[in-house]
Amino acid sequence: MQLHDLKPNEGAKRNRKRKGRGNSSGNGTYAGRGLNGQLSRSGGGKGPGFEGGQQPLAMRLPKLPGFRNINRVEYAPVNVSRLDGLFEDGATVDHEALVAAGVIKKADTLVKVLGDGEITKKLTVKVDKVSASAQAKIEAAGGKVELPC
Repeated sequence: MQLHDLKPNEGAKRNRKRKGRGNSSGNGTYAGRGLNGQLSRSGGGKGPGFEGGQQPLAMRLPKLPGFRNINRVEYAPVNVSRLDGLFEDGATVDHEALVAAGVIKKADTLVKVLGDGEITKKLTVKVDKVSASAQAKIEAAGGKVELPC
């Protein structure tokens, strides 16, 4: 048996009903739509989302939730405890070092160091932003913070 030998079973395929093609077809005159009314017209009927005159759900919900500041700048947060675990004593923490350590994915990501946890190593931190508590902890451990101008 080959592909050109295959055919559907007897009676498995039927022609589609062609409505409105004369009374002898069984669906002539009104084509199964009845006489008059909304559903007998072309394009008639109610659209999707119509709820019987009740205010539709799409109109009951608020249009835009909240407020989104288009000038917002997103920073990737990194805590000092994470820096303490990843870097050796005397290391320089910058974007390239953070990418190499797997903390951030790309070197052009903006980074802010936060002060959660403790730090015991002397690190030189060169990132975009540092919180006041993180700066105090880094300097207390003997490190220094260099921020861009």
